Amino acid sequence: MNSHYETSYDELLQPGPLMLETGVRRLDDGRLLVAARTEMPGCAGRMFDWWFTFFDSTRHIRWWHPHDHVELRGWDGRRRAGRGYIGSTVRAVEALGEIPPVPAVLKFHPPETFFGAGRLSAALARGDASAAVCARIAFGNEPRLSADGDPLDGEMVHLTRDTAHGAVLRSRFLLGAADGSGEPVPERLGLELMRHCYNEFSCLARFLPSLYYGEHANGEKGPLAW
Repeated sequence: MNSHYETSYDELLQPGPLMLETGVRRLDDGRLLVAARTEMPGCAGRMFDWWFTFFDSTRHIRWWHPHDHVELRGWDGRRRAGRGYIGSTVRAVEALGEIPPVPAVLKFHPPETFFGAGRLSAALARGDASAAVCARIAFGNEPRLSADGDPLDGEMVHLTRDTAHGAVLRSRFLLGAADGSGEPVPERLGLELMRHCYNEFSCLARFLPSLYYGEHANGEKGPLAW
């Protein structure tokens, strides 16, 4: 089913309910839009962003998704462990539920480039967003890459908003080439990606606060119960 659904990520900056929070839609240009909303109790945007500076082993990504994450093949030299990941590329092997494991490559971009001018910074200042992680993605043993190494199979946006109970995560994936080249991404893949995304961040939420404070991330030692 085709849809005129708006593909702008700016709507994610609205704290109120959206028409598509979790689901899959085929767009008029043939691309597949995948959305997932995940509650992350006890977490915060600063923890979510820090996780991408921290994980660097197959063991770490198996904590993140014990079923689907198979192997971390490493980061490139642009990643600064514990400090930053924007501009860097990571390669891994992962399954999507019932879809067998395939290699994946993600290149992280400045989040503000995925939103309208000034809109992300304004949402962060208002408290309508607390972190954003954005990347372009490709899959397969020979992933499609641009001349400068940018993956060409789609893009990914994760946006958190902090609440009194923890973080609310909205995730969006836009899969397929905008110019209509190549075969359309199957709806089944979109559904499995949606489930994968929900499960991996539900798993992450179970241990992220303890890991964050245990590592004294951002100089924080964490609250004490007594």
